[in-house]
Amino acid sequence: MIRTLARLLVCVYAMLPGTGSPVLAANIETLMMPGPLITGHAKYENECQKCHKPFSKARQNDLCLDCHDKVAADIKKLAGHHGRIKDIGELECKQCHTDHKGRDHDIVQFNRETFDHDMTDLALTGGHRTVRCAACHKSDTRYRDAPTDCYSCHKDNDPHRGKLGKDCKSCHDTTRWAKVAFDHDKTDFPLKGEHKRTACQGCHLNERYKDVATACVACHRLADVHGGRYGEKCGDCHTAADWKKFAFDHDTTDFVLRGRHGKIACSVCHIKTLYKDKLGETCIDCHKNDDDHKGTYGKKCQSCHREDTWTRIAFDHDKDTDFRLTGKHRKVACRDCHMGDIYDEKTATQCIACHKKNDVHNGQQGKQCGRCHNDEGWGRKIVFDHDLTGMPLIGLHALAPCEECHLTAGFKDTKSDCIACHRADDKHKLRLGPGCGLCHNPNGWALWRFDHDTQTDYKLDGAHKGLDCHVCHATPAVKDVRVTQSCGICHRPDDVHDGRFGQYCERCHVTESFKKIKSLR
Repeated sequence: MIRTLARLLVCVYAMLPGTGSPVLAANIETLMMPGPLITGHAKYENECQKCHKPFSKARQNDLCLDCHDKVAADIKKLAGHHGRIKDIGELECKQCHTDHKGRDHDIVQFNRETFDHDMTDLALTGGHRTVRCAACHKSDTRYRDAPTDCYSCHKDNDPHRGKLGKDCKSCHDTTRWAKVAFDHDKTDFPLKGEHKRTACQGCHLNERYKDVATACVACHRLADVHGGRYGEKCGDCHTAADWKKFAFDHDTTDFVLRGRHGKIACSVCHIKTLYKDKLGETCIDCHKNDDDHKGTYGKKCQSCHREDTWTRIAFDHDKDTDFRLTGKHRKVACRDCHMGDIYDEKTATQCIACHKKNDVHNGQQGKQCGRCHNDEGWGRKIVFDHDLTGMPLIGLHALAPCEECHLTAGFKDTKSDCIACHRADDKHKLRLGPGCGLCHNPNGWALWRFDHDTQTDYKLDGAHKGLDCHVCHATPAVKDVRVTQSCGICHRPDDVHDGRFGQYCERCHVTESFKKIKSLR
């Protein structure tokens, strides 16, 4: 009370006109100080107003924080040691930090043994609890200025040599260095399958963790058994679980794998770079060397073959073409008819197109073989109608085998006159000419009928009747079977007159007998 009153008197005196100055007032305040300031505040001993506001205790904290602006910032942000003190806004600085107790007074009153580090921005956990203060708080640095980031203290024992950055806690914790807590799944490359069991250095060579390529080939190029032929997108076929377990579904491409294609190795078809070289999708692109047909059947192998096997032909000639295979055509090899490119060269369907070389008729019967033959066999069930030719088959001719008349396949060369076939059978030795049909008919040689009276100009009467034909027709007649009607020609040997009466015997004799003489008139 007395001290306060004394100060009041000094102030009143200092403010009286002509009684003094602020300097005088300050000197008086100095005289009234309860004790010297600490060394850090010593320069302000003559400036009491730096820390004190006359007649206003409420402004005391503001004056402290005007100088200790970093502490003020901590309190405002509720950070640092002061910002974490409970009800800091209601407390006065002097409650903990008192001055005017001499130059050597410890105004901070800091006890390393009892200080609660949890009241700072870095709570001590794990291995940090056993670390000596001096390891982090250097003698030339304020406690509050000690760094709180891992790297500042652990720079010298960083096995990564800074290549992983300075945020050590993203992988490690304070328990021990070897216990890595880094979650790779939070990166752009989550670890799956075998990648989870791979050591870090397996991918991060030379402790390189930034800007590491995530493409499979970046790590597996040297182990690529395909030699780069299938490109660099390993993930299209393989999974992280196992190289040998393929995930690629070929059916999602434009070429679905069926039959044998589903069992063959990729390298059988993909012999070049998978992505650079566009692989053909036609059969012949892969099977050109396997083509037993040497390209003659075109490039559409699927027209006949299936993916299951080459030997099982799926082509149905009856349904897929305009030429049904019947009879012996079913057993004929494809190449016997299809000698050129099956697609570029249209195969003719006429018989003669294939059978010209084995046409025994040499084209005489035309090109329509089907008029006579069928595909059961050349010689089977021949349906040729001989009656439609110039010589209908009647009588015994209908029973005769073709080859008895047609000695060669040149059927048109076969003559239709009787003697052409029956010369050897001609008992008349051509004495009655080549026209057998004048007497005989096709029903049999013995069934003959010739009327000399009506069919010739020489009526047979008298002794002429019943004579053997050869008596008059004694010499072969190739064309004309006409025999002279003069008696003397035939009866010269019988002429008792020895030709003296001429050749016209009928002037005296009659046909009944030479001995019978006509009546003389």
